Amino acid sequence: MSERDYSPLSSACVRALSDKVYDKRKAAALEIEKMVKDFSASNKQDQIGRLIRVLEEFAMSHNPHTRKGGLIGLAAVAIGLGTKNIAPFIQDLVNPILACFTDSTPNVRYYATESLYNVVRVSRGTVLSQFNDIFTILVRLATDADQNVKNGSEMLDRIMKDQLSLTLHFLQDIVTESASFDLVSFIPVLREKLYANNHWAQTLVVSWVSVLHTVPDVDTLSFLSEILEGLFFILEGPKPEVKKMCEAVVGEFLVSIKKAPEKVKFAEMINIVIAHAQSSDPVVQMIALTWINEFVKLSGRVMLPHTSGILTAILPCLALDDPAYAKTRGLAKEVSTGLMKLITAEDDREGPEGSAGTPEDQPQPPITPQTPTASSAITSPHSSSVGTPDELYNGALDLSSVMDVLQKQLRNTPVPCKTAVLRWIYHLHNKIPNKMCRYLEELFPVLLRTLSDPSDEVVLLVIEVLAQIASTGNHSPAPSSLSPPITATTTTTTTTISASSSISSTTTVQGAQEEGKTNVDEYFTRQLCVMLSAEDIYRTLAELLQEEEDPIFASKMVQTLSSILLTSKELFSLRIQLKDLSTPESCELFVKLYRSWSHNPVATLTLCLLTQNYTHAATLVHALYPLVLGRSCIC
Repeated sequence: MSERDYSPLSSACVRALSDKVYDKRKAAALEIEKMVKDFSASNKQDQIGRLIRVLEEFAMSHNPHTRKGGLIGLAAVAIGLGTKNIAPFIQDLVNPILACFTDSTPNVRYYATESLYNVVRVSRGTVLSQFNDIFTILVRLATDADQNVKNGSEMLDRIMKDQLSLTLHFLQDIVTESASFDLVSFIPVLREKLYANNHWAQTLVVSWVSVLHTVPDVDTLSFLSEILEGLFFILEGPKPEVKKMCEAVVGEFLVSIKKAPEKVKFAEMINIVIAHAQSSDPVVQMIALTWINEFVKLSGRVMLPHTSGILTAILPCLALDDPAYAKTRGLAKEVSTGLMKLITAEDDREGPEGSAGTPEDQPQPPITPQTPTASSAITSPHSSSVGTPDELYNGALDLSSVMDVLQKQLRNTPVPCKTAVLRWIYHLHNKIPNKMCRYLEELFPVLLRTLSDPSDEVVLLVIEVLAQIASTGNHSPAPSSLSPPITATTTTTTTTISASSSISSTTTVQGAQEEGKTNVDEYFTRQLCVMLSAEDIYRTLAELLQEEEDPIFASKMVQTLSSILLTSKELFSLRIQLKDLSTPESCELFVKLYRSWSHNPVATLTLCLLTQNYTHAATLVHALYPLVLGRSCIC
């Protein structure tokens, strides 16, 4: 450039700006500052613009000393303009400084931090129009290898935080100044930087999330769903100090959620939390479970469509037997109980997968209407209310996916998981029997295989579930527009299905006996007779055994049932009924039992003796006399 090309700079000032001695460059900067003040006082805007363009060329020079001179000169222009006059030139001042942060010379990068610091200090809230670019550079500088550059970036970071907090605290600054903090455009940048692999960068980003959360006029809950996954990503990281810092921020968010649940889009975040509730990191798992627990409490029925995912996360936690996981187990139980409470008999009335009634029919969850705040002056990524009735009740229990999860958890899982699953199945059959009837065919084989479980608690719960299924019709569930009401016929059918499935699974149960678990058949039948009508149970079993094609199996089953009938205290009333044969029903039952008991000669004889049919019993003895009875017939 010729001397005229550097106008309005003098040749001496140009030489001083390019000098390798810092004091000479500083003296030139003071001259530039005075020059800009004069231009500003005379309203010579074009001269100021020309000066900035010349200094930008200096900052882009191949000579590192010239680049340093350009940077200090740009800072001098900002100081000369002052806070009131800098707004029209803020972008022209900031952009060439930002470009220098990619310089290969550490000293240039350091002077760039110093220059930008001065621009930010003077411009105050005006610089927020360039916030996204500055934030990106701050994250980059946090990983810089040069310590001086990192020190300079820390100063720049602090002043940016101060300016943001002050500007957003006094909303009039945002309204009156030519630029404002654009939260909408910043959130994607913040979300991207949360996934930085460098722990210094993660520390800086988390600190900015904390700063934004502490500013009263920034509605951080409105964009929490955008950054929650990134925060959990950092929690999963290896650096304890970063994890601790992030854990504190996540805890602050949870406190805010409890205070203002109407601002939270629970449905957008629950899947994120569910995924991390299955983390191998116990701290992350604990935090995620805590969030799920609060979500279930605060959002109510909004969580119902996500029941299967929540169960997938919490059921394995119930099997953590280490004392160190006691709190985790407690939280998992609390979540399970809370979810159960959300499912009521009303859910049996609507659509095929348990959709709830209309908002007018349902009790309102603990969410209050959203009220506008002063922060409306700040651009927000979610401007509409999140607590609307449509959003709260738009989901229903996805029963199909829930049953898939429950059946899977019944296979090869620890006892606490199985007991929790069985309690869930019992609860679902109790609250929504109409809809659960559709899953009986696939559920029965799983339940009956579980009867061979070595745990008595599990076996007893299976029996309770089967009894609940068989007695569903007695509960008179709410009629469904899409499902036929359960009647006495349905009850009989259900009981028959249960009994039939029980018989078909006897081979499995006997296999368990051979492994050392004795009297499973007797225990199972006795418990069913306690929970249901003993007469119904024996009548149904008799009908099925009468059609049994395997005579050996039928004989063994009759032998077992006969032994229970004769000796079990639970069947005392049934024995009295058969002994007296004083009603048509008891006579009918005797006939049904006699036909199926014929599979076993000794059982037939004992039935005749029990019912005081002594003449017929004598006839049977004479008929059996010529036969050679095997040991299986008399034992």
